[in-house]
Amino acid sequence: MRKLRVFFGVFLAAFAAGAISIGAQVASPPARAACKFTDGKTITVNYSSPRMRGRKIFGDLVPFGEVWRAGADDATSFVPNVDVIAGGKNVPAGRYTIFILPTPAKWTLIISKQVGEFGIPYPGEQYDFARVEMKVSKLSSPLENFTISFDQTGAGCTMKMDWETTRAAIDIAEKK
Repeated sequence: MRKLRVFFGVFLAAFAAGAISIGAQVASPPARAACKFTDGKTITVNYSSPRMRGRKIFGDLVPFGEVWRAGADDATSFVPNVDVIAGGKNVPAGRYTIFILPTPAKWTLIISKQVGEFGIPYPGEQYDFARVEMKVSKLSSPLENFTISFDQTGAGCTMKMDWETTRAAIDIAEKK
């Protein structure tokens, strides 16, 4: 009888926990963006997409002049399965982590050789594979969700990072 009570107690606790989590929203849900080149080779970016939730983002939540993890939670992965040229820098096929260094005047994309870490702290310049300047522009209206996406541009892609009222973009092409 005691074993039966323990079983039902565990079952009810598990059921209650599952019922609670069903209605819960993830603060920064996982997201994925991909670019497919004409020959079928790809770039994949896995990240977590934080929300504004009424906060001021750039210059406040994400301070200017400090390295940011380009998302939330786990570090944002950048995985080209082909050699690429990102903003004029050669990046061999492989797995990398990307960070951003935003300032009021410009943004810098940091491609780090350090992988598998949580998104913070930034592992340091000794792990940087490359630093590349991004084009920064204003969005026409605020965007609640941090979003990374790709636009096809002929034989290449433009990787865009949009959040709040800011867009940072960089052109990426397959190395020939």
